[in-house]
Amino acid sequence: MSLSFSSTSLSFSESPFSLPKLTHQYSNFHTITYASNNFRSVTSVGGSTFCRRFRGFKLWILDTLNFQMMKQQPNCRNHFENDMETEGSVSDSSHVPDADSKVTSFTESTSLLQTIPLTAPVDVSREPSLCIAVIGATGELARGKIFPALFALYYSGFLPENVAIFGYSRKNITDEDLRSIIASTLTCRVDHQQDCGDKLEAFLDRTHYINGGYDNKHGMSLLKVRMEQIEGRSKANRIFYLSVPQEALLDVASCLASGAQTQNGWNRIIIEKPFGFDALSSQRLTQYLLSKFEEKQLYRIDHLLGRNLIENLTVLRFANLIFEPLWSRTYIDNVQVILSEDLAVHPGRYFGGYGIIRDIVHSHILQTIALLAMEPPVSLDGEDIRNEKVKVLRSIRKLEPKDVILGQYKASSRDKVDKSLDGPTPTYFAAALYIDNARWDGVPFLVKTGLGLIKHQMEIRIQFRPVPGNVYHDCIGHNTDRATNELILRDVPDEAILVRVNNKVPGLGLQLDSSELNLLYKDKYNVEVPDSYEHLLLDVIDGDNHLFMRSDELAAAWNILTPIMSEIDKNNISVELYELGGRGPVGAYYLWAKQGVRWVED
Repeated sequence: MSLSFSSTSLSFSESPFSLPKLTHQYSNFHTITYASNNFRSVTSVGGSTFCRRFRGFKLWILDTLNFQMMKQQPNCRNHFENDMETEGSVSDSSHVPDADSKVTSFTESTSLLQTIPLTAPVDVSREPSLCIAVIGATGELARGKIFPALFALYYSGFLPENVAIFGYSRKNITDEDLRSIIASTLTCRVDHQQDCGDKLEAFLDRTHYINGGYDNKHGMSLLKVRMEQIEGRSKANRIFYLSVPQEALLDVASCLASGAQTQNGWNRIIIEKPFGFDALSSQRLTQYLLSKFEEKQLYRIDHLLGRNLIENLTVLRFANLIFEPLWSRTYIDNVQVILSEDLAVHPGRYFGGYGIIRDIVHSHILQTIALLAMEPPVSLDGEDIRNEKVKVLRSIRKLEPKDVILGQYKASSRDKVDKSLDGPTPTYFAAALYIDNARWDGVPFLVKTGLGLIKHQMEIRIQFRPVPGNVYHDCIGHNTDRATNELILRDVPDEAILVRVNNKVPGLGLQLDSSELNLLYKDKYNVEVPDSYEHLLLDVIDGDNHLFMRSDELAAAWNILTPIMSEIDKNNISVELYELGGRGPVGAYYLWAKQGVRWVED
């Protein structure tokens, strides 16, 4: 079909403004296709009449489209029924409504189309809502750590006013049941006592429960519907904390990806350790997750990385001129990363199958070394920091059996610890790691971590090289090791930054002593340090991912540890037993001595 005006010709079928062919018809109206084929009968009239009828024809098409769309909206049907009855029907196929008779109807129709479309528009004027769903809400981790951390953030004003908290599990309980369960674990910190009861009540009122049953696909659809009821028409952001066993992770992640994500904001997925059993299983898990989500959505959480000590590593290095120039093999002799747990800490439920290498070393220890040894990032953006961390991890030399000491505690029947460890599952790990790059070539990074030891300790010791040609050598005394300058970053037992320096003892004569310049946090800052889960959950809300492992970091960490784990599986490395509550395997002392490093107890 075409219309000719002098030498100008326009083909409707070729025009970019041509309308799609409708397959539905309403009342006694003929289809648009049929009407357009008979529209040729009006082309023989005068110019002014033709233009008026052509405008009416376009308005009639738009009105028809409008009705077809509104007919899918139950709330809008009654509004249009009266209009259709008063407009009548087209009984003559050659009749096209005039523009004058359709202007009012068209204006009303398009107005309603804008206000009640097929999909309700996002109200950009409102603040984005935030929904946080804890999958596995009745588990120990959720009750003991996640919900208390969320409440602390809510009390402090770090969660938006329109936040909604959802608990999801298989248990057949109600909203009130969940609120009762988590209320017993919620307390206000010492500096959070004002209006504590009111805040607690308000937080619980925003907490809802979804019974997912044993069909996560159906359960996630219920969760999505409940979230949408609360979100309304505002922009919606969602966080899903997958506090579920490793064997349930894939099914939960798959059903979540297809059935619970919002289309009107961002979705962020928090995944708990362990991140696979070995390099192969971790790679498969990563591939599966990346087939369902984007990398930027995934937050692999390790609560030990939420400690203030870890965050202080980059601050100390890059915000203080006195340290960064010394941060290399030129001045640093060795670095020691120490994490020991006492009798009060028991292995997790999966520890017997994974051991301390997969549980602690793979994530926390290697991430600590990466943050400590990385090059200055381009910015504080999470991806820039991750880019530098992965370079360090790829530069770490693969571990060899001669550089590793493994241990397992001996527990008696009277000791209240888990004695059901699988075979030679290590509960103690000591190793000498080397980073093969220009900054750290030849500097040993000594790692010591274990369970059931004499005390709970978490610290990083950076020992500097001796002063070359030290003219005060004779004044130091016999123990020259004690004269080593040292920077100590301590998290437990008392958070502190210590600098060991040599100074003159007051009095007559010349005698040197090694003393500590001490910044003790509890003396300097009269605040209660937030739990690591608070820190990390706030990072997720803010989109700060620098303390969460990216997929390439995960793979690089496994490449470091895979050779040693293969030797363990082949029983080529002996596991030394040590007394529960003791200092660990004796072999660790010899490993330190072989590296020329003094073992430090205090």
